[in-house]
Amino acid sequence: MPYLRNYNLFISHAWKYGDEYDRLIRLLNNANNFSYKNYSAPEERPLKNTDGSSVKTSYEIGAAIDRKIANSQIILVISGMYANNREWMEYEIDTAVHMNKPIIAIKPWGNVSMPVYIKNVANEIVGWYTDSIVLAIRRHSM
Repeated sequence: MPYLRNYNLFISHAWKYGDEYDRLIRLLNNANNFSYKNYSAPEERPLKNTDGSSVKTSYEIGAAIDRKIANSQIILVISGMYANNREWMEYEIDTAVHMNKPIIAIKPWGNVSMPVYIKNVANEIVGWYTDSIVLAIRRHSM
């Protein structure tokens, strides 16, 4: 199957749990017939203001996140990071809900449970499987 489109994704994550983020990126990069643009802010590409300067305040961080989510079609939430990064992940999720962006929650590796907050807002919950994640992205893409 050829690429049908390029998907604009925002991945809610935390830098100190970069291994899970990197693992998800590897899954997406290795998916067959799947192309995407990553609007996330990994540690090597931190958030910036519109003038290119580094964000410094909570307001600037929120505004930069808002811009990234606005450009995204789908929000992926790595739910295993939620407990220790609740404040900014909730901000990202709330922003996505406000902007009517579909949210795909990825269950923590090896767990069956997930935070209730994420369950309540997710359009779909998937496991750590390339096909499950990619199919959910395709189903919910705007």
